[in-house]
This record gives sequence, C-alpha cells and structure tokens, in this order.
Amino acid sequence: MISLLQSILSILTIAEFFLGNFANVFIALVNCIELFKRQKISIAHGILTALAVSRIGLLWLIVINWYGIVFNPDLYSLEVRIIISMAWTVSHHFSNWLATSLSILYLLKIANFSSLLFLHLKRKVNRIILMIMLGTSVYLVFCLALINIDGKMQGNGYEGNFTWKTKFRDIMHLSNMTVFTLDGVIPIITSLTCFVLLIFSLWKHLKNMQLSGKGSQDPSTKVHIRAIQTVISFLLLFALSILAEIITVWSFESLRIESIILCGQVLAALYPSCHSCILIWGNKKLKQDFLSLLWQVRC
Repeated sequence: MISLLQSILSILTIAEFFLGNFANVFIALVNCIELFKRQKISIAHGILTALAVSRIGLLWLIVINWYGIVFNPDLYSLEVRIIISMAWTVSHHFSNWLATSLSILYLLKIANFSSLLFLHLKRKVNRIILMIMLGTSVYLVFCLALINIDGKMQGNGYEGNFTWKTKFRDIMHLSNMTVFTLDGVIPIITSLTCFVLLIFSLWKHLKNMQLSGKGSQDPSTKVHIRAIQTVISFLLLFALSILAEIITVWSFESLRIESIILCGQVLAALYPSCHSCILIWGNKKLKQDFLSLLWQVRC
C-alpha cells in the first residue's frame, strides 16, 4: 500500500520527468533543425544538444528507479542492478561534464584577461572542450569497469561467500564509491572556479567602464551577467543532485527506507529538468523559439 508521502513524492517525480523531457527534447529538436538547415552548428549549441540527450536518459532512469522502488521491488536482481547502475553512471557522467564544459566555454568566450595562458586557451577553446570530453570518457570506462566488478563481488557476498574475497569485495566497493564521488566533485569544483573567474572578469570590466566614464549596461556586462546566472544555477542544482545521490546511495545500501530514497529521487530529478529550463531561458535563440512555440499554441 502506497502512503500519502510516497504518493506526493511520486507525483513530484512524474511532474519533473515530464517537465524535464519537454525542455530537453525541445533543446535537442531546435538544435537538430538548425543543424539540418545550415549544415553546421556552434560548439555551444552542440554541447546543449548532447547535454539534452544525456539528461533525457537520466530522467528515464530516475523514473525506472522510482517504478522499481514503489511498484516492483523484485525488479532489482543483481544483473538489473548492475545494468541500471552502469546506465545511470553514463548518463550522469555526460550530464555533469557537458554542463561543466558549457561553464568552461562561457569563461573562455566571455571573460577578458590579459594573461598569455588565458589568451592561448581562448584561441584553442574548441580543442580544449574536445580534449576534456575525450579525457573524461577514458575515466568513465574505468568507472564502468569498477561498477561491474563491484556489483559482481557484492552479489557473491549476498550469496554467502565469506572467504578471502570478502576483504577484496569491500576494497572494490570503497574504490567504486570514491571514483563515483570524484566524478561529481571534480565537475562542481571546475564550474565553481569558472564562476569565480567570471565574477572577477565582470568586476574588472565594470571598473574599466567606470574609469572611462561609460555606463555599466553595455553588451559585455549583460553577457557576463547572463553567463554567471547560468553557471550559478548549474552549481546550485548540481549541489542538490549530489545531496540526492548521497541520500539515495546511503538509504539504499543501509537504511532501505522507501520514503527517504524517493526524496532523493525528487531532488535528483530537479537537476536535469530545472537546469534545462534555465538554459532555454538564458539562451537568446532557444528563448525566442520557445516563445514562438507558446504563441502558436495559444493561437
């Protein structure tokens, strides 16, 4: 029997699922249509498209997990648990690192620093983004291998095998959790660094504008502010996502309290759904296309 709290949390999860899918499908469709029309796409819109696809997968996995918790707890056999964990890791990894790449792109495209290193990075921005995604993909393969080994070792433990494998199983599980944590911590530290540098760049720009006697509402200031708003929204929602992961993992591993796990699911779904809505509103082209769609629906 589903309790009232579980019903409320389930409604919130489904609402976030539909909102997030609408926002991410909209982003992907608009950019794909633009690609077919012009036969080219900017790196920013390419990242947004890949980010939208990864978040659609992430939202579906959250709903599958919700269904298994509420309606079909027997769904989680060892094989299914490993497959869902690996799929979650892939979607979550690309969602995090593509959003982080977007923060790096905003920094290199918008910020103004006289450092020779920064100017060199600014010229090589496309190559830097590609290297980041390729490098983190190698890390992802390592994560997936650890998840597979850890899952099988945990399964052996549940079957009653308490030989010398027990110590190795515990080491593998700790390694898996450490790698999983780093895959979340590194992107948020990188994005936080981009945020701080954007703030510093804006401060320098405003100071130069004051010294030259010009107003502060120039195009560069507006672009800085819009980029800062996008990055800070990512940081806040990503922090909630990490909190959700901690709640979900610890509850599933030890407490196994369904309501706490569902709370974690609600918080986890906020990140891929709400941040995509913010990206639409913060991108001039996506915002215009969205308002045009609303106008057509109203008419």
